[in-house]
Amino acid sequence: MPTRRSFLDHNAGAPLLPEAREAMLDALDGTGNPSSVHTEGRRARAIVERARAEVAALVGAEPECVVFTSGASEAAATCLAPLWMTGDREMAIADLAVGAGDHACLIRAGRLFPGRVTHLPLTAEGGLDRSALRELSADRDDDDLPLLAVTLANSETGVLGDPAMPEIRRFAKAGRLVVDAVQAAGRIPIDMRSVGCAALLLSGHKMGALQGVGAYVLGDPARRPLPLIPGGGQEKGRRSGTEAVAAIASFGAAARVARRRIADGGPAGLLSLRRHLERRLGEAGGITIVASEADRLPNTVLATIAGLPAETAQIALDLKGIAVSAGSACSSGKVGPSAVLAAIEAAGGDIVAAKGAIRLSFGYETTIDEIDAAADALIDLATRTAMRRIDPKAA
Repeated sequence: MPTRRSFLDHNAGAPLLPEAREAMLDALDGTGNPSSVHTEGRRARAIVERARAEVAALVGAEPECVVFTSGASEAAATCLAPLWMTGDREMAIADLAVGAGDHACLIRAGRLFPGRVTHLPLTAEGGLDRSALRELSADRDDDDLPLLAVTLANSETGVLGDPAMPEIRRFAKAGRLVVDAVQAAGRIPIDMRSVGCAALLLSGHKMGALQGVGAYVLGDPARRPLPLIPGGGQEKGRRSGTEAVAAIASFGAAARVARRRIADGGPAGLLSLRRHLERRLGEAGGITIVASEADRLPNTVLATIAGLPAETAQIALDLKGIAVSAGSACSSGKVGPSAVLAAIEAAGGDIVAAKGAIRLSFGYETTIDEIDAAADALIDLATRTAMRRIDPKAA
């Protein structure tokens, strides 16, 4: 009989929720373009608008602020723009600042000139260096500030950002803050009013919707980036192209489920699983939890095994029926140097012996037995790796 597999790679993409599948199938039963005025078109439009309201409710925003895209990377490319508009008034942006360990869609600067990007250093615990933020804004008027892109939860370490810190609030008040909430949405509460950003980036498939749908959420519907895709004027002229009704329906359903789970205390259950896993791994030698003292997502553990390449550990776990990631999995399956690990090591983080890291990320359906099986497998790998370092002939 085939081995029952355990999926511990939710940060790469959560399994499709039954509610999202049902919403998708219901949408597929219909026909009609949501821009059309006939009955079929109005039905499609109603599906899109219901989903828009659900996504808005998840992050404490108004529905008119939600702009659907093909995913978070498109949302980032849209919002990292050289020109923002407030009515007829233009706000030109020449520079961008991002964290050194942020997702590639932020680091690669969207539509801004790559040579004008400042990579902000991280601390040894994986957070933004506050002194670098202060230096970034020192002696600059609000109109001369760069656009600051920050991550609410790092996709690899799970370390939480704090948009409320004074060094970041200045950018927010100037309308120059974009927040990547892709990993945080559905796992911790988010309120746009307290975040205070110009735009918040979201991905549907990270919370159990179909792949290929995302959104950016505006802090002020009157302030918007120059559209990335001009054309037919869909999404109130902010993102042209016919809306993907079925995918958007699944996104709305996933957002509704996520909001309910947060209200029901689901993140506390995730945190209990994370602490159990970390307790098990902490009992073994040679395993280090990255950023263990930082505030992190309740579902994410990034671990290194001394002397063992991350891709080797990933393959070994896969053969045992356990799906994990060797860092972030948004680079077409490539396993390469981790920017966030390099940034943490540069700040003095205790990961010098690491040859990469294994990310375990789980969901609300994950069981304690699955967590224990992963812990057993990692501890076995660490033990055998340590034995081989002492005696290369050891098993």
